[in-house]
Amino acid sequence: MSGKGAPERAQIDGSDLDVVIVAGTWHDTITDGLIAGAQRTLEAAGATHHLVRVAGSFELPVVSKAALEAGADAVVALGVIIRGGTPHFDFVSSAATDGLTRVALDTGKPVGFGVLTLDDEQQGLDRAGLEGSKEDKGAEAADAALRTALTLRELRALRLADDEL
Repeated sequence: MSGKGAPERAQIDGSDLDVVIVAGTWHDTITDGLIAGAQRTLEAAGATHHLVRVAGSFELPVVSKAALEAGADAVVALGVIIRGGTPHFDFVSSAATDGLTRVALDTGKPVGFGVLTLDDEQQGLDRAGLEGSKEDKGAEAADAALRTALTLRELRALRLADDEL
């Protein structure tokens, strides 16, 4: 975890965007930090946002898809998966990642990916945007969702402008 190479994040205007944060309930200290970072970023951009909690990271894709199909402009998916002694970690991590990718592609709407896959709890605390954390992955996921929603809107507007010519 270096954070090296991360882009500078200038303030953006998301005042006309409606975003749903979908967050798991496992490892609540880390998850609550991720949620707080996402909320700070969305509020700073002026975006309307709602929080929906789900059981765990495996459930993120289906609820994210439902939120987008219900009219949300973007979703910020937040979860924490910590490696254990069984292959369960690999299955859940893969299902969450593949599922969220599929949701974004199937709906044509952005999913900010804030699912932490960790070897231990300390790695999550270092990334959760808490006091003393080195990174704020919840804020980064929200920023990515906002920027992608605005980019997609621009591309759709270009297509409409071309169609009118």
